[in-house]
Amino acid sequence: MAKTTTPNQAGAARQRGVTMNDVAKHAGVSRTAVSFVLSNRENASISEETRTRINEAVQALGYRPNAGARALASQRSDWYGIVTAPFAVDIIKGAQDQAWLDRKFLLIAPSDQADAVGPNQGLEDAATEKLLEQRVEGLLYAATFHRGVHVPESAKEVPTVLINCFDADGKLPSIVPDERAGGRIAVERLLQAGHRRIGVINLDPAIPAAIGRLEGAREALADAGLELDPELVVPGYATADGGYEAACRILDRYPQEDRPTALFCLNDRMAMGAYDAIKERGLTIPGDIAVIGFDNQELIAAYLRPKLTTVALPFEKMGALGVQTLAALTAGQPIIADQQLVGCPLLERSSV
Repeated sequence: MAKTTTPNQAGAARQRGVTMNDVAKHAGVSRTAVSFVLSNRENASISEETRTRINEAVQALGYRPNAGARALASQRSDWYGIVTAPFAVDIIKGAQDQAWLDRKFLLIAPSDQADAVGPNQGLEDAATEKLLEQRVEGLLYAATFHRGVHVPESAKEVPTVLINCFDADGKLPSIVPDERAGGRIAVERLLQAGHRRIGVINLDPAIPAAIGRLEGAREALADAGLELDPELVVPGYATADGGYEAACRILDRYPQEDRPTALFCLNDRMAMGAYDAIKERGLTIPGDIAVIGFDNQELIAAYLRPKLTTVALPFEKMGALGVQTLAALTAGQPIIADQQLVGCPLLERSSV
């Protein structure tokens, strides 16, 4: 007969850590029978009545399997680790949702290298090491902006996939936004609206996002038989103040008849600054000048007046694809490519 357990006894058992032997004693069966039932051994000759007693004992005692011991024995933990800045919420959400569909779980280790310009390599190494101590099956490394990175050497002990960044050493697979296609779709939208003289407020010209988005803009113009006037490309260095100053330079450089009728701002913060420069000159958006941004920073794009048409960075989709790629690697399957590009959709609002 299985013993009865009071709530106070169960609570005390949980506090001291219930073992498989405790479950066996409570159910009046052998430890081997408990092990077979808890591991769902299909070929074990155990009656339904015994299985029921064991499961009731597990519930009564609050027994939980030792995940560490189970992972050590099976070499599988059902956990993936992700190293990222803690506010990269959309990447984390996409990865979590996909991991859950695969019956995997995500351990998150925060790191300032995934965001900071001057990385703290010590914290990066510690975050990676802590995840490996939990016997994760694989690692995701996610950055908050697209760039080359150097991951800790210890990350290469397990399958590792980079998200929104790429391995500067060229050894690890990565998932990155298709910056060039995003720049192309933005300028195609302006061309579709009838604009032919388009100014560009650039990011830091050396970073991958600036290079790719500008290439896409040039391609779209070339397909329409136009060239990008180099005088109309002014860096704003990713800030609202920079966007304001760049827009002032572009708008004040030409008489009204030669002034550009549209601005492609390579991020939304610069578009916010450009709005101020346009309105200060008594011009309207989109009546006098159309504006398109990039990134879809919702606290900016959806609350500017008029609301900003922009190209979205596919953070959730990159997070999900990162998990899918990691699952393939951990299963020993081939992956599609060392670097996978994810499309950046255009979100229509009211500024074109």
